[in-house]
Amino acid sequence: MSKHLSLRILSCIGCLAIIGFCANGCATKHDKTGATASTDLEQFEHAPAKGVNEAEMPARKLPEGTNAVIIPQWPGTGLAQHPFLYYGEGNNVLYVVNHGRVVWSYAFPRGGEIDDAWLMSNGHIILTKMTDCYEVTPQKEIVWSYHCPTNTQIHTCQPVGLDQVMVVQNGLPPHMIILNKKDNSVVMSHELPAVSATDEKTIHPQYRNCRVTGQGTYLIACLKQDKVIEYDRNWKQVWSVDSVTPWAAVRLKNGNTLIAGDNHAYVHEVNPDGKIVWSIETNDLPDMNLHDIQTVDRLANGNTVICNRSGGRNNNPFAVAQIIEVTPGKKAVWVLQDHTNLPSCTGVQLLDEPGSPEHPGDLQH
Repeated sequence: MSKHLSLRILSCIGCLAIIGFCANGCATKHDKTGATASTDLEQFEHAPAKGVNEAEMPARKLPEGTNAVIIPQWPGTGLAQHPFLYYGEGNNVLYVVNHGRVVWSYAFPRGGEIDDAWLMSNGHIILTKMTDCYEVTPQKEIVWSYHCPTNTQIHTCQPVGLDQVMVVQNGLPPHMIILNKKDNSVVMSHELPAVSATDEKTIHPQYRNCRVTGQGTYLIACLKQDKVIEYDRNWKQVWSVDSVTPWAAVRLKNGNTLIAGDNHAYVHEVNPDGKIVWSIETNDLPDMNLHDIQTVDRLANGNTVICNRSGGRNNNPFAVAQIIEVTPGKKAVWVLQDHTNLPSCTGVQLLDEPGSPEHPGDLQH
């Protein structure tokens, strides 16, 4: 059986595969009005100014003086376009935006980097900060944490039900792991391929955003091996595609896979045969500087949200738009360039999207 036929069969029957590890927490009633209804977001506005274990808000350069830029008349309504969860490398702070303003933030200690985060249907936010993973409530209470063992890092996490979490633990060797948050016991663990079995310098860039799919398979973006691999529940490889520096890979509801190309600044949608069927390339969007595209989401309406990190190589990072929403026809309908209120962007979760974030496959995130 070909790998492409295998992928199509898995898409039809794979929902059965996910039942086993979702038994302790997957949502059974999906919220079709958004991941967190607007009334639930109000609890973030009534949070304490600072959590008991929260760090001080880090100092951040602002677009002023020689760094000031003239913001074009971008489409959309800025911070008011969507409610969203926001995070960026180099700034260990989570932000929740609602009603056109930042209504909540939580600062973590220096060190590491926030590379993945999810606001779940219970209002809690789960995230990874490279050396540690956390779950924080709207009231700024840390209710779960996991500390990485020596010489390991975690750059991706995904809730699998409300009681379990998937992580990819970079290391020698790296592993995809599903943890029971009650006691951090290991529900599943599988070894992943690595560039080296002994070189500690290769640990950091091994993997970024990987996903459990709605079909119960595991989608692995191999950042340094220039490919995306998919395994079934028995850890048999069922699909792969070559892709330069894939920072994130998301399985879409149409069966295709959306890939973000990091500093190669591309978005590719590839079909089960491995062909690119839709893309945004570096120069496709007029007057926009696409820099480091680390994550990308597909919305229920078919639009694509691109997170465009300015990184460290741009002479003026404030000249880079942080979020770009485009139609299937590649027309920008929302561009956020607001470095006064938000830092550089690694990822965003729009909170007006239908589905339960802890149910794999509900969100194309």
